[in-house]
Amino acid sequence: MAINWFPGHMTSARRKAAETMARIDIVIEVVDARLPDASSNPMIRELRLARQRPCLKVLNKSDAADAAATQAWLDYYNRQPGVKAVAISSKKASDVAKIPGYALSLAPHRNSALKPLRMMIMGIPNVGKSTLMNALLKRKVAAVGDEPAVTKSQQSIALSSSMSLTDTPGLMWPKIAHDSDGFMLAASHAIGVNAVIELDVAKFLAGILLARYPGLISARYGGDESAMDAVGVIENIARVRGCVLKNRQRRANADDDEMLDMDKASIIFLTDYRSGILGRISLETPLTREAMLKEK
Repeated sequence: MAINWFPGHMTSARRKAAETMARIDIVIEVVDARLPDASSNPMIRELRLARQRPCLKVLNKSDAADAAATQAWLDYYNRQPGVKAVAISSKKASDVAKIPGYALSLAPHRNSALKPLRMMIMGIPNVGKSTLMNALLKRKVAAVGDEPAVTKSQQSIALSSSMSLTDTPGLMWPKIAHDSDGFMLAASHAIGVNAVIELDVAKFLAGILLARYPGLISARYGGDESAMDAVGVIENIARVRGCVLKNRQRRANADDDEMLDMDKASIIFLTDYRSGILGRISLETPLTREAMLKEK
């Protein structure tokens, strides 16, 4: 199942972002540290390269990601010209406080009231752009929510006499080229629920955890993880958490497994991943990304 999600307001958001790009000095691109490349909008790269703007790539939610995988991604991005990559949690004041300094290192000539550093925060929905904006300004100026596409318009605010910041709406791209990217984005809640089948997304996530993080599933839900496949993981969650179909949803003469509410169990599993309860998990590394691209 291919997953794509491009709400109508994003067309105008892209156009406005292209216009604003001409008036800023650097792009702060916020990505999800658990899936840095899958959560990087290729249109953002195209826009900033067209204007020759450097990029501070912020791997947010790093406290929920696999530390070794995050370091591999930092090494990967920091080898790219015009890019400085850092890993933070936008909920940690000490991490956020370092962002202006990182940004200034990319445009040291813009550091005065006459020549203020003009920054634009960009990224896909639900990676924490607005949380970062609020934390930088130490007050709530951007709406925050656990749903994608909360921010729908740009706003520019002075961070200091020598720095300004423009927040932008979460920006997706019209067609997600790789199915696995769509599943990773959906698992991490960057795509609206109306565009996905949560059971399919949960099975995809279970497959990754079984292959790369053995033990996390059984530690949370019990059962013999070594004997489970992806479907078995969701069935086990349904049994353990008492996810049973209501009488009117059951099929006549159904066996016990057919009475399990797999959709409800999928939501429990995805919520536990998104909240970090399952543990520190990265859905991709530079090596897995390279292998995936070679398969295409």
